[in-house]
Amino acid sequence: MSAHVADWSFKHHEPASYLRTEVSLPLSVSANTDKTVNMAAERCPFEQTYSFSPLPTKKFSFLQDKDTLALLMKWSMLGRISTQCYSFDHSFSSYNSDKFALSFFRDPDVVSSLRKMKVGGQVPLEKPVVSVSVESVPCTQVSMELFDPIYSCGVVRPSGQVVKCFHDVHPDYDELRQMLQEEDSEHYYVFGREQRAEFLFRVFKHLCVGGELCQHEDTIDPYISTTKQMYKDLISVQKDPETKKISVVSTVLKVCAYDESGPCYPTREEDQTFAYLIVDPFRRHVTLFSHFYGVGNFAF
Repeated sequence: MSAHVADWSFKHHEPASYLRTEVSLPLSVSANTDKTVNMAAERCPFEQTYSFSPLPTKKFSFLQDKDTLALLMKWSMLGRISTQCYSFDHSFSSYNSDKFALSFFRDPDVVSSLRKMKVGGQVPLEKPVVSVSVESVPCTQVSMELFDPIYSCGVVRPSGQVVKCFHDVHPDYDELRQMLQEEDSEHYYVFGREQRAEFLFRVFKHLCVGGELCQHEDTIDPYISTTKQMYKDLISVQKDPETKKISVVSTVLKVCAYDESGPCYPTREEDQTFAYLIVDPFRRHVTLFSHFYGVGNFAF
């Protein structure tokens, strides 16, 4: 049994001639001349702030599909996991991620739209944002092959059933959650540091751990299928016209905004309370994907 899916039908960016107009070099450029040219070309974004406009008509299938919503409700994440999409006005470069994120959380249209989202009785961004922390999240996966080791390491039975295990604190525990969360698990190092850093792996882990009153699955399939659906919804790709190879074009940033009192979006710093900015540099769209840990809604 395998999680590999060959054709994901991602959002594609074509033609390639359009793509070449905005591609910027990565941070780890070895040729100094190329790096200087690229930084000069991107000088304007360094000297300006960004403006953002909400895109309320942008819908994500995983928040529309009834079966997926039922799973999110079961996992105590319904009403606490959300996506908001915005357009922005200047070209994006990974060199400028900090300024981009700070501009985002200071933008009046962004602040206004996020203040309407009351989660757990809290209203986000009540005070002005003074700083942000930004973590660049690797996002390279274009199939579910990353999860193939789960099926052969003893975490999941051939039937897809998740193997149960004893735990001192949690009475109903399993090898999957232990492998994801605890370094002393015999299966923890089935996935290396680079694999665990991938955005695809993070989405999977967030779903498996769930919210405060999560009812965990007995089989692996609901976690895999929902991870795939979310990832496809959130990430954009391009196809090389010559090699036909598909690659991710989205940049993923894990972010936290701070006001004068401390964290304000998300309001707490913990594994299951998170916010990611997912940037499509060609469409000039950015999606805020977030979750606030707690008790989810019990109805759609």
